[in-house]
Formats: sequence, structure tokens, C-alpha cells
Amino acid sequence: MAGEVLDNRGRGDARWHWPQVHPEGRKYAVIAAGLTLFFAYMAWETLAWPMAAVTVWVLAFFRDPARVVPQDDSLVIAPADGMITCIATTSLPLELLVDDAAQMRTVIGEPVTRISIFMSVFDMHINRSPIAGMVRRIAYIPGKFVNAELDKASEDNERQHTLIERSDGVQVGLTQIAGVVARRIVPFVKPGDQVGAGQRIGLIRFGSRVDVFLPHGTEPCVVLGQRTIAGETVLARLGEASLIEGYAL
Repeated sequence: MAGEVLDNRGRGDARWHWPQVHPEGRKYAVIAAGLTLFFAYMAWETLAWPMAAVTVWVLAFFRDPARVVPQDDSLVIAPADGMITCIATTSLPLELLVDDAAQMRTVIGEPVTRISIFMSVFDMHINRSPIAGMVRRIAYIPGKFVNAELDKASEDNERQHTLIERSDGVQVGLTQIAGVVARRIVPFVKPGDQVGAGQRIGLIRFGSRVDVFLPHGTEPCVVLGQRTIAGETVLARLGEASLIEGYAL
């Protein structure tokens, strides 16, 4: 993945920049800004001020800041900004178990550990790849739009499953789940694409959840209630399993 090298030895040049707005959101910002100007021109202040706030929120929602991705092949990186609301041992979703073309079962191994990251409407919603590898499978499932924090959202809601496989055969799955407000999952990649760890692979608008499925024998190095940063927070180290505790203070 192209980008400037920044490391723990002080190499590189880190500066603060205004985050760019993803192209997917610019049309919504233009519409909101246009309505704001129209209401202001008509002197409808009771509508102009709220619409101005909506314009700012749309720009913030579709922000796409640069992230410094740890370059270590053993790491699984958080695909989303948000809060970890569930860590559970479960079975892999059926949509990730079978390759329709070759009718071959995946080799991710079961049972798997699912890490659920809930994204509120104030979080950044660009999703990133948790590992580097080939996009082996993408499966879109239409569904409902219940609260993405609920466990049943994994089976009831509109969702998109993605399976990524490293060159050594290790696989990590993830599921983008639409929520109450979210009404569309937008993919940036397709099966067969090669992606780097932390590369942008899609977005969900407007508020949702992302589940990450760790291979059997790998445990999270994050805890419930922890905030994650897409492309930067380390969720796990492949092949390692240890208990980590945290305290809510």
C-alpha cells in the first residue's frame, strides 16, 4: 500500500491536516449546502440554521482521514472506527463457508471469534481491510434495518460478507451490517482484488456495524467497550491467544 513511511524510530513527517471528504459523500454535502443557501435566501432562518448543521454533519460523516497502518503481517487491524460491543465464540456465517464457483469450503477454521464494532452516526464510516491479501469472496445479503447493536442484526439486517486470504492461506472474514439509519453498503473492491492491510474496501451509510471473524486459535488483544480506529487499532495477532482484561473508569 503506497504511502509515506512513519515508524517508531522517528522517520517520516507527521502533520495535522483537515481530513478529506470521500467522493461518495460530496453529492450529499452539495445538496445540503444548496438547501441551506436556498432557505437563507428566502429568509427562512428556522430552516436555514438546522440545514447548515446538517451540512456540517454530512461533511463530518463522510470524512476520510489518512491513517498510519502498522506493517506487520501477523496483525489483524480494525476495519472500522467505533466501539467494541461484542466478543464471542461463534460459527462462521454460512455465506463465507462455501465458494459458489468451486464449491470448496474455506479454511478459516471453526469455531471463530467474532469481534463486533458498532459505528454511531458520529463515527467515520470508511471501512478498511484487516489484513493484506486477496479478496476471495464477497456476498451481499438484503435484509432489514433493525438496530445494528442487537445481536440478531447479524442474521436479519442487510449485510455484506467479505473473505480475505493471505498468500500463506490464512483467512480473515468480515461482515458489514446496515443499521437503523444506514441504507446502503458501498463496496470499493471485488473478488480477486489484492488489498493491503488498512486499505479502504467500502463504506456504510449512515450508522452501522462491522463484524470481524478471527481464525481458530487467534484471540483478540482488545476488550469490550474499547474504541477502535480503522486502519490503526490492532485487534489481534494471528496465532496468539491470551486473556486481556480492562477496567471501565
